[in-house]
Amino acid sequence: MTCYAVGHLRNVEMGKEIVAYLEAIDSTLAPFEGQFIIHGGQKHMLEGAFAGDLIVIAFPDLARARAWYASSAYQDIQPLRTKNAEGDVFLIEGVDSDHRATDILSS
Repeated sequence: MTCYAVGHLRNVEMGKEIVAYLEAIDSTLAPFEGQFIIHGGQKHMLEGAFAGDLIVIAFPDLARARAWYASSAYQDIQPLRTKNAEGDVFLIEGVDSDHRATDILSS
């Protein structure tokens, strides 16, 4: 099942370290079949308030998402982001295409 790495980043300092992070991250994703599906972008708010940027990277499954995050290639560049941005990062599994909202009632 598809797994997503989600980042909600705030107060990003767009200096040389963040640029280096952006230049390097794509090559860390490739071995794990990760691909960006949301990377910042203009928000069209409908309700509430959302400060910062949303980043979502899709992986074929939880195992590959975990392996990417733990990989030395990603861990080597991670401090370039964490020293220059605040935020929350987590992995979350998606649902099947036939999922219905009420399915959560039986879990």
